[in-house]
Amino acid sequence: MRSDQIKAITTIVIVLLIAGALFNVFGPLYQKSAEEVSLSDISREFTSGTIEKITVDKNEVTAQLKDGRNFKTYKEQDVSLVDYGITPDKVKIEVKNPDSGSFWLTFLSVILPFLLLGGFIYFMMRQAQGANIKAMSFGRSSARLANFKNRITFDDVAGLEESKDELKEVVEFLRTPGKFKNLGAEIPKGVLLVGAPGVGKTLLAKAVAGEAGVPFFSISASEFVEMFVGVGASRVRDLFTKAKRNAPCVIFVDELDAIGRQRGAGLGGSHDEREQTLNQILVEMDGFDTDARVIVLAATNRPDVLDPALLRPGRFDRRVMLNLPDKREREAILKIHIKNKPIEKTVDLSRIAANTVGMSGADLRNIMNEAAIIAARLNQKTITERDIFRAIEKVTLGPEKKSKVMTENEREISAYHEAGHAIIGKALKPHEELQKISIVSRGMALGYTWSVPKEDYYLKSRTSFMSDISQLLAGRVAEKMIFDELTTGASNDLEQATKIARDMVQVYGMSDVIGPVALGQRDELVFLGRELAEHKNYSEKIASQIDSEIERIISEGEKKAREVLTKNKSKLKKLATILLKKETLEREELGKVLT
Repeated sequence: MRSDQIKAITTIVIVLLIAGALFNVFGPLYQKSAEEVSLSDISREFTSGTIEKITVDKNEVTAQLKDGRNFKTYKEQDVSLVDYGITPDKVKIEVKNPDSGSFWLTFLSVILPFLLLGGFIYFMMRQAQGANIKAMSFGRSSARLANFKNRITFDDVAGLEESKDELKEVVEFLRTPGKFKNLGAEIPKGVLLVGAPGVGKTLLAKAVAGEAGVPFFSISASEFVEMFVGVGASRVRDLFTKAKRNAPCVIFVDELDAIGRQRGAGLGGSHDEREQTLNQILVEMDGFDTDARVIVLAATNRPDVLDPALLRPGRFDRRVMLNLPDKREREAILKIHIKNKPIEKTVDLSRIAANTVGMSGADLRNIMNEAAIIAARLNQKTITERDIFRAIEKVTLGPEKKSKVMTENEREISAYHEAGHAIIGKALKPHEELQKISIVSRGMALGYTWSVPKEDYYLKSRTSFMSDISQLLAGRVAEKMIFDELTTGASNDLEQATKIARDMVQVYGMSDVIGPVALGQRDELVFLGRELAEHKNYSEKIASQIDSEIERIISEGEKKAREVLTKNKSKLKKLATILLKKETLEREELGKVLT
């Protein structure tokens, strides 16, 4: 029997014993009360023939009358009822055994406390034993062995073709190591998967496990670290010991930067628990006792904070970059995520892929899930293209807030503000397509103008940056032009425009005055992994020039926005008027108004 079954049976027995004891002690209190009389009264009732039954329990006499009443009295110990004229020939007399119940009373009063004490000691010992077992296993690794029932292969991973080609070599080495060894080739001991969050690092590692068909141990890097120094190192040793016993095999460490950050940060000294764990990983991967048949896969989105010793040849000497998917790859990812969903045949996945620029595989999966939720909320049997675009808006901009009631003046200002963004976008950004404009509040915004690039691009020109700044400032310019007043609605636009202008000057070298120089060096405290300060590696004179150039770029963008809106003032008013009536305009309606 299992320990939980034994514990349950023991508990039931103890409860029954306690219930029996309570019944024996308190049971008589709940019996029907009897009237106390003298023995002469009972004798008189016997003579008159009103008694139905008499019960004798030691020196206690109870008479049950025919009318339902009960009389109780006491007699001397050695005196019989016959001496009082009560004979058994006229009434039923029941004499109880004087020794009945003595065993249970003795058992419950004497043995039960010892049983309860023994049960308490038993459970305490079990708890102590369990604590000892946990203490003994505290330094053991909690790595999980992959389950191959729902195996994932490279066919289940859309896109990432170059990354999959890199990892196919690892799979082939695990399957046929002799082919490589005969030529003197050594497979890398460590492969580092680097990419943005949600791009598919963990999924690709699962695909390696599914393709290789070898034991695959997976663990998060944070599971190594504990508050006690040495525990993390012990778990690393235990993990690699398990892996060597199951070689050839793969170890996958997720979020490596949790323990692989650069040493010597000044926090905790050389005996910091995280650094002890990192040192042990370095030794296991390329020390005196290493096993070439154990391959370590690791994933991170912060390779810049990793310790250099991890990245040297012999450890993580192969780096596989996972980039955000392009349009073709996004369409392939969408096809995977609609396999178990009833999608209408009219849904154009190519158009959806074109409207999800910059999204990762995890983002696309989330969008399809939101689309299914929206369709279910509307009691639909299938998911339409409109549901998917609603999901994109919800994920990108936030949920609609139709309950937020604006005054008529605020609605009008918001309409002209968004119309200004749309007109500048149409005029200055031909590489982008306007999808929607609305004055219905979403997230923190009172309204929004949504446009997407017509195709993916990886380089951005100075002209494109200036068009972005002009479009961001167009809402503010439109408010000033129509109402001769400025509001706080453009605060976020100004923040983004200023950031673009600063990056143009300090990062991209797009200022003729400053020249092709990168100014400002970002310093990081690696144990926190965040940009906490920017080292000023330029003089006060250059700082003044930077400020002047940022101001000039912003003014130039605002001037361009004013020129375009002045030329298209009639379209601005027409679009704002229609927007006030309909609140939301889609791509087709926008095309008609702005043509």
